[in-house]
Amino acid sequence: MPYVVTDNCIRCKYTDCVEVCPVDCFYEGDNMLVIHPDECIDCGVCEPECPAEAIKPDTEPGLDKWLKINAEYADKWPNITLRKEPPADAASFDGVAGKFEAHFSPKPGEGD
Repeated sequence: MPYVVTDNCIRCKYTDCVEVCPVDCFYEGDNMLVIHPDECIDCGVCEPECPAEAIKPDTEPGLDKWLKINAEYADKWPNITLRKEPPADAASFDGVAGKFEAHFSPKPGEGD
């Protein structure tokens, strides 16, 4: 049961979660993070750290799409282990509906 990053991370991209991860399983895209499902040890320490509440256990209903997205992009994007400042407009995107369709970017982030 890995944890997955969901659509509310898009354009928010808070990185508070990466500092507490004991196995460094977060990967950075241009405007969101993902968790590598094969590296996640299901400890759950990242979930309460996310200000946007974008991290969920994959046992919650309807997260199959996000498990696939996390797995796909964790293999393409660089690892991130250090907290960075969120985008200046992050708060204005928190809770916005339809972010994947409107704002998802497949481009990699910078990583550490």
